Amino acid sequence: MILRLSYFQIGIMKRNHLVILLLPAFFILLLSLVFPSGLFSQTGKFGNAHVGLVYPVSTNGVHAAEYTNSFSLHLISGVSGNETAFALYGLTGIIKRNASGVQIAGVSNHIQNRAQGVQIAGVLNQVKGRASGIQIAGLTNLTGSFDGMQIAGFANISKESESGVQLSGFFNKAGDVDIQVAGLINKARKVKSVQIAGFINIADSSDYPIGLVNIIKNGEQTIGGSIDETLTTMATFRSGGRVLYGILGLGYNFKENKSLYGLEAGMGVHLFASENFGLNLEGATLTLADFKKGEYFRSSLRLFPALKIGDRIGLFGGPSFNFITYSNDKGKDLVNHYIWDETRRDHFHGMYFGVSGGVAVRL
Repeated sequence: MILRLSYFQIGIMKRNHLVILLLPAFFILLLSLVFPSGLFSQTGKFGNAHVGLVYPVSTNGVHAAEYTNSFSLHLISGVSGNETAFALYGLTGIIKRNASGVQIAGVSNHIQNRAQGVQIAGVLNQVKGRASGIQIAGLTNLTGSFDGMQIAGFANISKESESGVQLSGFFNKAGDVDIQVAGLINKARKVKSVQIAGFINIADSSDYPIGLVNIIKNGEQTIGGSIDETLTTMATFRSGGRVLYGILGLGYNFKENKSLYGLEAGMGVHLFASENFGLNLEGATLTLADFKKGEYFRSSLRLFPALKIGDRIGLFGGPSFNFITYSNDKGKDLVNHYIWDETRRDHFHGMYFGVSGGVAVRL
């Protein structure tokens, strides 16, 4: 079947497309008549509403950067001097001086001086001066300084800050900050509360870092060796602040006839510390593997008295409470006595008390 259109029908279709294309222009023209702030006048500096398609096609025209607006709506992108209440951009908003209230952009908000309030962007919020309030970005928040909360899918980066909260999927950087939470790396000058990273925390001062590696200037980093009741020997790096520290270790088990390599990760807390003596509580998870079928996991809670010998060397040792699970008899002969055990679907589970100790050298 062949579809034939009359000249009349084709003409109607063309007119409909033309109307759709001209709708934004008619919309802007209508608003310019209702809110005559700058399209025909070049002397005014304040406007209630600024509406446009893309700079300079807007009610403030080529002089948009000179105006302070309480409301802005731009289908693609817009430029203004200041925003005092609400601004919405299809793609990008550029504010040459200051912004307060709420700014929302499909891609990015760019504020050349200060921002106070809320900025939401699909990709980037950029404030060259100080930002206070809340920033939410799909990718990155970038500020000169901030005081408030930053949430980003990838990174929050601030040159300076006095307080605030940073939450990101990958990386946070700030001056002084209250809380940092990142999927991989946190970096700050002073952390007043907690610092949580999937891998590394870096700070001049952070008493409560939670991460596998914590490089804290006023904290402590040690490397040491230890052995436990199963003859699992570990080389361990402990790093953290004055209260919390991270644990990362590699080792080998000498009791099993087959080769079992160990990997341990966890965290500890300094319960007590004096010039020559300390008391630490640690929670850690160990896995032993021979890279064949089967698995062995052990979760331990350890209480370690520690004795300092000189400025850099310390001895530690104490009891532990352990929960293990293994399959395919991997690690079956490491422990003989359990306070509780069971086997379910070829997986063994058990609890027992143990002991471990070693030596640590301060770096």
